[in-house]
Amino acid sequence: MSQVAVEAPPKGGFSFDLCRRNGMLSKKGDGVIQGAVTRATEGPIVCDKNCEKIHYMAPNIYCCGAGTAADTEAVTDMVSSQLQLHRYHTGRESRVVTALTLLKSHLFKYQGHVQAALVLGGVDANGPCLHTIYPHGSTDTLPFATMGSGSLAAISVFESKYREGLTKEEGIKLVCEAICSGIFNDLGSGSNVDVCMITKLPNPHTYVSSKGYPFPKKTEVLLTGITPLKELVEVIEGGDTMEE
Repeated sequence: MSQVAVEAPPKGGFSFDLCRRNGMLSKKGDGVIQGAVTRATEGPIVCDKNCEKIHYMAPNIYCCGAGTAADTEAVTDMVSSQLQLHRYHTGRESRVVTALTLLKSHLFKYQGHVQAALVLGGVDANGPCLHTIYPHGSTDTLPFATMGSGSLAAISVFESKYREGLTKEEGIKLVCEAICSGIFNDLGSGSNVDVCMITKLPNPHTYVSSKGYPFPKKTEVLLTGITPLKELVEVIEGGDTMEE
């Protein structure tokens, strides 16, 4: 009879099973590459061939959306305006974790009824970051991620061909190949492919408006006038009296 090898039970102590995973997550590259298709559907009907699914969040943060196009557009616009007000108040660029917290808090509040599945990417003082946000508010932090109807085919390309130390051209080519794999295996994906790359900023601690607007700390005085108290009293006494 053949003998079956039985693994000995662990003897306790520390477990280093996830050390390679944690080490991979802690490594920071030079930027983040995001891509999306431009097809929007209403059931079996293609309603829009040029739908923008890469949404602006901040000068250093962009967000790809899947699910209901109207929900992704509304949620990202709302959080983008909140980040803009925060930059005005602090005078610093937005952090990726700030956008992540605002998005997942909003989606968790509605318990999945806001059907927005998001891939958030950006570069801040902590380096490049990539997060996924599900409609119920749960999040993941991964070196690569996919969302949407073609995500299963796209993630297979990433899992088989992704490696550390990719150049800019190799990263863009890999993203386009993954998206094309989703297009060829899913009828809801198609039309064009949009690609966005965010690289390191020269000074990540200072916010500079893209339009060059100055932000004064106090309101400018446009007109100054002085009225003597004596003249003011005479005007009040010379006024009409009200009848009882």
